[in-house]
Amino acid sequence: MSEILENLFGSKERARLLRFFLQNPEQAFNFSEIVEKNMLKGTKVRSELHTLLKIKFLKKKSKQNNLFYQMNESFSFYPELKNLFVKSNIYPQCRSLEKIKNLGNMKLAVISGIFINYEKSKADMVLVGDNVSKAKLKNLMSSLEAEIGKEIVFALMTMEEFKYRLNMLDKFILEFLEGPHEEVINKISGLRQFIAKRK
Repeated sequence: MSEILENLFGSKERARLLRFFLQNPEQAFNFSEIVEKNMLKGTKVRSELHTLLKIKFLKKKSKQNNLFYQMNESFSFYPELKNLFVKSNIYPQCRSLEKIKNLGNMKLAVISGIFINYEKSKADMVLVGDNVSKAKLKNLMSSLEAEIGKEIVFALMTMEEFKYRLNMLDKFILEFLEGPHEEVINKISGLRQFIAKRK
């Protein structure tokens, strides 16, 4: 779906910037934050920002000698575009999720929240695994956040910690697994049955 939007909107840069501002309409960002958070080249971003200002998709304001850009929520097609980009984030369209299996000895990867357009979820992702590479995890989260256009709230735990929290009927774990979610990886035998029995 990301590729469809890139083709539809002319470039990866424009598609990412549209998504980024639509996902964070209440926040204003300076130029360097926009470049860093979207993992894009500055020269291309500058040109796209100019275009988006021209059509009044964005508004700009000056604060302490710094220029900030923000979504113009009164833009004519704001609701329709927001809806379109929310749909494009929904699993399995999000390409970077494939990389979860390379993080280490992954036992469980479950997504909710922004990935399935479920706003009530307290997290977007729960990861359970041993020997997880912190560097790979950091890179994955940066890629996902650039692709999705929003910061991802996630919980990472070892298998031992997950089992302990499940046995203690941890409120966060149970609410996450009993609520709407999608499994990317599930190598924990009996987990689905355990959750199904509680419903």
